[in-house]
Amino acid sequence: MTERIPAKIVETLDPSQPLRLPPAQLGGPIHTRSFTGLFRNLRLFGSGFLFLLFFGTAWLNWGDRQAVLWDLAERKFYIFGATVWPQDLILLSALLIICAFGLFFITVFAGRVWCGYTCPQSVFTWVFMWAEKVTEGDRNQRIKLDAAPWSINKLLRRSAKHGLWLAIGLSTGITFVGYFTPIRELVSELVTLQLGLTTAFWVAFFTTATYLNAGWLREKVCRDMCPYSRFQSVMFDADTLVVSYDAARGEARGPRRKDIDHRASGLGDCIDCTICVQVCPTGIDIRDGLQLDCLSCGACIDACDEVMDKMGYPRGLVRYSSEHALAGGKTRLLRPRLVGYAAMLLVMCAAFVWAWQARPLLSLDITKDRGLYRENTAGQIENIYRLKIINKTQQPHRYAVSLLEPGPFVLQGTREVQLNAGEILDLPVSVALTTERAASPTQPVYFQVMEVDQPEHKVSAKSTFVAPMHR
Repeated sequence: MTERIPAKIVETLDPSQPLRLPPAQLGGPIHTRSFTGLFRNLRLFGSGFLFLLFFGTAWLNWGDRQAVLWDLAERKFYIFGATVWPQDLILLSALLIICAFGLFFITVFAGRVWCGYTCPQSVFTWVFMWAEKVTEGDRNQRIKLDAAPWSINKLLRRSAKHGLWLAIGLSTGITFVGYFTPIRELVSELVTLQLGLTTAFWVAFFTTATYLNAGWLREKVCRDMCPYSRFQSVMFDADTLVVSYDAARGEARGPRRKDIDHRASGLGDCIDCTICVQVCPTGIDIRDGLQLDCLSCGACIDACDEVMDKMGYPRGLVRYSSEHALAGGKTRLLRPRLVGYAAMLLVMCAAFVWAWQARPLLSLDITKDRGLYRENTAGQIENIYRLKIINKTQQPHRYAVSLLEPGPFVLQGTREVQLNAGEILDLPVSVALTTERAASPTQPVYFQVMEVDQPEHKVSAKSTFVAPMHR
């Protein structure tokens, strides 16, 4: 006999009332309503700062070059006064790991606030929704425009919207590519239609990506394409701050007049106005509980607080809260997982700063000539090497080239070189054996390059000297 799992009815639907589904479940376009409030202002301030940082930094100069530039041709990454070389990319990898741990820490503490306030997808989506409001009107006007037949008015409004979307996308594509190609040259070539095919492709690619992601896909990127939405809930605990609806205070929901005692009528504080649903960029109903689609942007909090103010009820029916707090307990801010992430984050940040400060600004690589050895005019056994010396600083320097603990070897040829800022020098040198016989067929030899004005700045590298045992 098959064992049956008992079912429990958690809610009874009133057949006399229409079934209302949030936009996320209806599958159509999501038209958000305008609103004001604290979290909207925080998001506007944060988004404005990020836009200024992204679009403005590309136009800053540092001396005679662009302040922040990834020069792919020269294989250098300029960050104001610092130059990151391919040998330093491990530091950039470490920085990405630090950012990941920072995201984990924020998620454990306050849920998905990264998505709601600083994620580029969310930031550009809010900008594109603003463009919709400017060209097509507020929520009700846009819904009516969607349902209306095509006309000159509808065509003009839609054309203006998509034109504004493409303009924002194009400026984004130009700016992004401008971090890899000097942006002033890029804009000049674009205006004069002299843009190279490869550069034009990438500008078009990022323009199209911005236009599609923020204009058409929107919440689908956050819900279906972003991996963070899939694993972020694993890091939640009962003390994580998430956007929550206080059902104990809000139920039973229903409309009422402002001057009645709703508690005496068996009603909670929720007037079932659905404004919290209308402002949600992903179209969910926060009253249904924590959901995968929620970005923790706080839009529903601002909208609900505005309604509570009009009704004369206390704010916070929808608020950032934890599972413990909603159950009548107290949110624990200091807990093992959060403290562990914070400790790891501090340790990694300190290690990164130390590694950045201690990174060598002088690089030496040695390549031995493919020939084993040769005999010079003085009758000595000689090996040929190529020294690749890189001046990673932003100033020119003179360097002395020598052998470290030379022993039976002597360096022949150039002993001092001048390198400009960021210059790479390929220097051929020879090393001769001063004794008649070698102690071994292969012996280690150590090269040293030292800055003349500051001898403490030096670097050494090891190679091999090959010689015959008998002559």
